Amino acid sequence: MANLRDIRRRIKSVKSTAQITRAMQLVAAAKMKKAQDQAIAGRDYADQLNQVLVNLKNNVEEESHPLLQIRKGNKELMLVVSTDKGLCGALNTNLFKKVRSASGTETHYVTVGRKLRGILSKMGKEMVADFTVKDPVPFAEARPISKFLIKQFLEEGYDKISIAFNNFVTVMNQEPTVLQLLPLSGEQLGEKHDFEGVGNQVAETNTSAALSKDYAFEPSPMEVLDSLLPLYINFQVYQTLVEARASEHSARMVAMKAATDNAKKFIKELTLEYNKARQAAITSELLEITTAMKAME
Repeated sequence: MANLRDIRRRIKSVKSTAQITRAMQLVAAAKMKKAQDQAIAGRDYADQLNQVLVNLKNNVEEESHPLLQIRKGNKELMLVVSTDKGLCGALNTNLFKKVRSASGTETHYVTVGRKLRGILSKMGKEMVADFTVKDPVPFAEARPISKFLIKQFLEEGYDKISIAFNNFVTVMNQEPTVLQLLPLSGEQLGEKHDFEGVGNQVAETNTSAALSKDYAFEPSPMEVLDSLLPLYINFQVYQTLVEARASEHSARMVAMKAATDNAKKFIKELTLEYNKARQAAITSELLEITTAMKAME
């Protein structure tokens, strides 16, 4: 009977775990939907901003702006966007592998998220700064990060600024990605790093349509560019934060669903084992009673 008690305890414990993982799955699904809505809401704004930049870059010399100047050194600052919590499968592990393969000997790091911050610190990497971001991601919280990255590029001698994050492709697929943020090339100005995989349509910048529009820049194209480029960089940082957050919630939702399904399967196996043990105990008791009755005859 002690064996039956142990099995009952295990069944109860697994049922409690399944309830927790199911609740976490539902919470992650709700948060993922909010992150998707955030990304979709910024598409029209991003499209118009990119069209202006496509037209604007053809009215100035790219090398004349400090954020467009290509440098020959190898000193790099990488913004790594990971998660604050675990239970999201191999999301952070895959991102770390991508960061390690893309990093050079002169790479320093700025982190968002505790998971990779701890790993990079334990490895003795040069940590420049760390930021925390709320959930859902407020647009205002991307501004100090982008300002810090621009300042490091202009004043601290970094030759390249890049961002490492998990790109949301589908609910089942999150791709670790490293993008160069600074210096901006002429091709990058016209690109739209959209939140791919969300919605039924993917908006793309129509370069020819942008160039066909005749903009009048006041006070001058260079001064307008000087105002728009930080805004563009700020939006790219925000977009990657939202994308990384949606990847986190989708990965956690999938992981918790798998955990819930495994728990239900385990409960069935334990229940079958319990019934077999209970039947064996009943059969043993019946045999003992029958043997005792025959012995009394």
